[in-house]
Amino acid sequence: MILKTPNARLQPLILALCAALLSGCAGMQPPPSEVPAPVVEAAAVAAPAPAPAVVVPAPAAEVAAKPDTALLQDTLNPERKIDLDAPAAHADLWSRMRAGFAMPELDNDGVRRAEAWYGSRPDYVGRMTERGSRYLFHIIEELEKRGMPTELALLPFVESAFVTDAKSSAKAVGMWQFMPATGRDFSLKQNIFRDDRRDVLASTRAALDYLGRLYKQFGDWHLALAAYNWGQGNVAKAIARNERLGLPTDYGSIKMPDETRYYIPKLQAVKNIVLDPARFSLNLPPVANHPYFLSVNIERDIDVELAARLAEMEIDDFKLFNPQMNKPVVLANATAQLLLPYDNAGRFVTNLAAHRGQLASWTAWVVPRTMKPADAAKQVGMSEAQLREINKIPPKMLVKGGSTLLVPRTAKRNQDVSEHLADNASMNLAPDVPPLRRVTHKAGKGESVATVAARYKVSRSQVAQWNKVSSKASFKPGQAVVLFLNPAQAGTPQRLASNTSRTSKSVQKPARTPAKAAPARLASAKPAGQPQLR
Repeated sequence: MILKTPNARLQPLILALCAALLSGCAGMQPPPSEVPAPVVEAAAVAAPAPAPAVVVPAPAAEVAAKPDTALLQDTLNPERKIDLDAPAAHADLWSRMRAGFAMPELDNDGVRRAEAWYGSRPDYVGRMTERGSRYLFHIIEELEKRGMPTELALLPFVESAFVTDAKSSAKAVGMWQFMPATGRDFSLKQNIFRDDRRDVLASTRAALDYLGRLYKQFGDWHLALAAYNWGQGNVAKAIARNERLGLPTDYGSIKMPDETRYYIPKLQAVKNIVLDPARFSLNLPPVANHPYFLSVNIERDIDVELAARLAEMEIDDFKLFNPQMNKPVVLANATAQLLLPYDNAGRFVTNLAAHRGQLASWTAWVVPRTMKPADAAKQVGMSEAQLREINKIPPKMLVKGGSTLLVPRTAKRNQDVSEHLADNASMNLAPDVPPLRRVTHKAGKGESVATVAARYKVSRSQVAQWNKVSSKASFKPGQAVVLFLNPAQAGTPQRLASNTSRTSKSVQKPARTPAKAAPARLASAKPAGQPQLR
């Protein structure tokens, strides 16, 4: 449900926001020019050692003493006055959305199947629309500014059911379900600290940019939506194929996966429900025609748990509006704005001004050289288990030099994370295995790359590469064959010598070469019908 703030409650909020919120509620800013990992719950990690306090000098009394002419501001329209008592603010947002519907209607068996599916799940539709009510005003505002059909505001119902941290099996993430590469194409930063594909403002901007580009390319909203789901390259190829065959090139005529074929009927079904929910025995929650949330600027790094507490929100509710963080700290140089509901924005500003003590318990540390996690943990003053948990380091892995780790603040390491690290931090790992040993094997009669590889339990391609021969090559008796083995494979030098002498006597004919394995499927191959690059 949309938050409705009665006038009596609005007055103290205005007083609380007059100083900090006016400067904080900036308009939507595009994310940095360029962006992997679930959010770490702050409560799941033991608190680090105390650090010197970061004091916010302005007390709450000073904020409250400002004149009562202060105005609330809209995240998208900072110049616009917000009057929650104005008639337009209490208009039904669903009606505003319906007035902007402009896409061609679709009527087929797929639409009826989707209508039946949604109509038989009223509880699911209720949860989905209640989640969506937080973000619909913002999306419709953006669509109207761009002159785009307001049906597109319903697309997250189909993509993610408006779950801002949704992740598909194909690794598409967020409310608009962007794949990693497409997210980077649209300046959605993805690194160890944040994933802007989950950012409400940034992902909405990117999704509408992408949809606008697709419509410009194909000149048809149904084809543009098919490309959003299946990939613009695939749709272009399907159109070109029909052109070669002299066939129509509209959405209904080109060949596409079943998932994409059903994608647009699902959107049409949601549209039909919004147009006439009673026909499907469904109820839509009322959504008021004003912003649900405000943006509040932050100038210092702050723990997620503390930010939620200052906003007087549960952490899960706080993350509904700020789901992009991958770590239990918000970096001012990465996420300069917090999104908060009206009342909570006012409480956050007041409580932040009154807060005494450090804001962030964590900072970033660049690993100077490749290290074991235990050694890195000792150097930064935390347990190995805590270091592994907060930085998601798997067992039996080394942290390579140049990686960035989140570590506790100390008296010597108490700086906010720099803009460079906030934008470019990465963590690279290497297997924690013993170093390889160079050994020489004296080939016996009839030995080949295949038999040597089988003997030492390495691949034929490795043996061929080490000796600069073909993987089908044979060795001359007595030829020195170079191998690089770990100690478990190599054994001791004496044992190797013994093994080598036995080999030259006992091997009279080549060992049977295993049947050639079928080529492995490319790791990047995707099951048929899955969306590409979103």
